Amino acid sequence: MVGFLFDRDTWQEVYDSMSKNKLRTIITMIGVWWGILLLIGLLGSARGMENSFNRIFGNFATNSVFIIGGTTSKPFKGFQEGKRVRLTLTDTKKIAENVEGIEFVVPRNIDQSLVVRNFLSGNFGVAGDYPLLDKVQKKKLLHGRFINQSDIEDRKKIAVISEDIYKQLFEKDENAIGELIKINDINFTVVGVFELGNINIGPTDDIHIPFTTFQQIYNQGDRIGWMMITGKPEFDISQIEEDAKLLLKNVHKIHPEDKRAFRSFNLGKEFAKITGFLTGMQFLTWFIGIATLIAGVFAIGNILLITVKERTKEIGVRRALGATPYEIKRQIVVEAVFLTLIAGLFGILSGGWILILLDSLFGQGPEATLVNASVSILVVFVSLLILVTLGTLIGLIPAFKATSVKPIEALREE
Repeated sequence: MVGFLFDRDTWQEVYDSMSKNKLRTIITMIGVWWGILLLIGLLGSARGMENSFNRIFGNFATNSVFIIGGTTSKPFKGFQEGKRVRLTLTDTKKIAENVEGIEFVVPRNIDQSLVVRNFLSGNFGVAGDYPLLDKVQKKKLLHGRFINQSDIEDRKKIAVISEDIYKQLFEKDENAIGELIKINDINFTVVGVFELGNINIGPTDDIHIPFTTFQQIYNQGDRIGWMMITGKPEFDISQIEEDAKLLLKNVHKIHPEDKRAFRSFNLGKEFAKITGFLTGMQFLTWFIGIATLIAGVFAIGNILLITVKERTKEIGVRRALGATPYEIKRQIVVEAVFLTLIAGLFGILSGGWILILLDSLFGQGPEATLVNASVSILVVFVSLLILVTLGTLIGLIPAFKATSVKPIEALREE
């Protein structure tokens, strides 16, 4: 079989067969070309959308929920409706100890403050945080470091500022590390500069200072603004959210069915919706692409049937000269596979150029909707394998048709 593929006569016959009706051959190949182009283009676009979502949520632990205190909507155990609920550090400890599946519980505080450096100033969000925040909401540091445990224990007056604040308060290319800024007339030393993420949940945290320092300066005591709860990967974050809220209601003596006492945003649930949409889109893409490929390959089979009909006398002569049915079938199958493979390769190349074009149009900048729209080598390999398989199977139909006619009847064919 391998020797047959390297036989010059084999490919001369394939060329003669295709060149007898060039227009018909080209039109036949267009179906396969379009199918593979559609498959590569849609799969690459789906990957680009997935990369875009991953970049947006990339700095967050996605299996997370944010909980903030609200006001009660039901009277309960002597408390009237409308009681304001304030979360505390004690609440975070109880959740971490009693709710199953918890990985991290991160208490947070934030306030708007006047920030001054020399003659430049502005109002920015100042957040009191623990070093743990960097594990659940990773900060992309451009210079310096984030808050550490020593800062917490010693209540150090240090600050980690965003790149936007750096641009407003510092000269271009000026080293901010070690410089002083004033927050509410108190000097803080800049120890880090970070790049703001593509998504922010809650108030904008332009400046991070140690949680204990925030407590002292803003007289917060045990109170916190909100908490971020991250669940272990194998646990359902929606169930963790329900369990945490129920525990908080018991601690704060709130009616179990009160829906307004605690507000929350379940990032894990929203992320699951996005990933579900992307999975469905990829499945639909494969379905549409393969269906189009099958239609194109069937068109090749139909054209080969016509070709076999036109070559009936030629086939009869070959049979009379000693060609076996297997050799006739083999030649027809090779023609079918060759047509599908050439059309498929053109489709893959065209799809690649389409993805390059999409990336240049929609994949640049922070607001890009398709980030690195591409397909893996595995997808290309699988696509070619599908083409070869379909081409072989569809080539068997005209091949059996070609060998079903007896040589003497084929020679009589006009």
